[in-house]
Amino acid sequence: MAPLAPAADPVTVPRWGTLDNPSMKTIRLRHGKERSLQRRHPWVFEGSIASGRADPGETVKVESHEGEFLAWGAYSPTSAIRVRAWSFEAAERIDAAFFRRRIDRAVAMRSRLAIPSDALRLIHGEADGLPGLVVDRYGDTLSAQFLAAGVERWKAAIAEALIAATGCSRLYERSDASVRALEGLEPATGWLRHPQGEGASDPATAVTIREHGWQLQVDVALGHKTGYYLDQRDNRQLFMEWVRQFGCRRVLNCYSYTGGFSVAALAGGAEQVTSVDSSAPALAQACAHVTLNGFDPGRHQALDADVNATLRRLIAEGAVFDAIVLDPPKFAPTAAHAERAARAYKDINRLAFKLLAPGGLLLTFSCSGGVDASLFHKIVAGAGLDAGVDGYLLHRLEAAPDHPTTVTFPEGEYLKGLAILRQ
Repeated sequence: MAPLAPAADPVTVPRWGTLDNPSMKTIRLRHGKERSLQRRHPWVFEGSIASGRADPGETVKVESHEGEFLAWGAYSPTSAIRVRAWSFEAAERIDAAFFRRRIDRAVAMRSRLAIPSDALRLIHGEADGLPGLVVDRYGDTLSAQFLAAGVERWKAAIAEALIAATGCSRLYERSDASVRALEGLEPATGWLRHPQGEGASDPATAVTIREHGWQLQVDVALGHKTGYYLDQRDNRQLFMEWVRQFGCRRVLNCYSYTGGFSVAALAGGAEQVTSVDSSAPALAQACAHVTLNGFDPGRHQALDADVNATLRRLIAEGAVFDAIVLDPPKFAPTAAHAERAARAYKDINRLAFKLLAPGGLLLTFSCSGGVDASLFHKIVAGAGLDAGVDGYLLHRLEAAPDHPTTVTFPEGEYLKGLAILRQ
C-alpha cells in the first residue's frame, strides 16, 4: 500500500485557523480586491495579493487591505489561484475535525438524493467547501483526486474522514491530472487504503457498478478521471427514454469512451448503434458492456477512429442517423481558449446536423469551463445555420445533482448540453 503523507503536527494543527494564533501567516489583499471573498467566492488570484506568502498548502488568514478578516485559506505559491478559501467564519478552526465536518455534510447531502446507482460523486471540490478535492464512490471503492496544495497537505486527515463517513475500506488515489503541475505537485496514484494492509499484493482495481438497471465496469486505476463519467448518469437515462419515445433505430455515439450512451441507446430499443472513439481499450470495454447487459453484439459496431474524420466520411457515404451523441473532451480549459474551442465545437455539430435524419435527435455537450451555457447555445445555433438545419430545443442538459453547483461558485457549472430534435 502506498504510504500516506505524514499527518500534520498534532500540536500546531488545532491552532491553525484561529485568530489567537500569533504564528498564523497573513495574506493581505490589494485595495478593492476583497469583494469576491465578501461574496464568498473561494478563489484569490495572484494579482489580488498585496503582501504575504506561505508554504504550499499552509493555512493562511486572508485580510482586506484595511486589515479586515475575510477568510481562512490554503496557500499555493506556484498557482495563479494563490489562495483557495476553506472558510469565511473567523471563529472556525482548520483542523482534522474541520475536514470531518465538511465530508460528513457532503455525504449526508448525497444520501438525500434518489440516485439510481451504487456509484456517485461524494465530494465535488469547491461546491462542498473542499477546493481541489474530488471523490467518487464506485460500490465499496472510493476514488479520490487531490488536485490542489491545500488538500494535498491534509491528505491523511481527509483519507481517514472519508473512510469513517462512508464505511468503505478501499480508497484509491487518482491524483494524476495535469492541473497538479500548476500547484507544484507531482502525479500520485495508488491505494491509500485497502483491507489487505501493507505488504499485501495490490487488490483488483476493477469494479462493477449498477446504473439504471444496467451493469458497467469501471477501473479506478486506468479509467478516465476517477474511473468513469458519473456526471452523465441522468443524461444517459434521458437518452434511453428519448430513443424509445422517438423510435430512433440508428444511433451514432461519438467520443463514446466505454459506451455508456451506447448501452442506453440499446436499452431504448435502437436496432444499430455505432460507437466512435480514438481509444481501442475504451472501445473494447464498450463492446464488453453491450454483452454484459444482454444485448446482441451484432447490434453494436465499434470504430477506433478520429471523430471529426469519421463524421466527414459518413457524410460522403450518405449515411443517416436517427440519433447522435456528441460528448467530446474538454476543448477549452479556460476562457482564454474559448475562441479556438468554439471553432471545434461548431465544426463537429455542423457535421452531426448533416448526418441527422429529419425528426432525429442530437445530444451535444461541452465540459469546457471556458465555454458557458449561453456561448455553447450560440455555437450550436451557428452550426445548425451553416448546415442549413433548424431544430426544436427539447431539453437543456447538465451534470447529475451529485455534481452540484453553488450560488457563490458559478464556475462549478462545467457540463452543459442541449437535446435538439431536428425539424
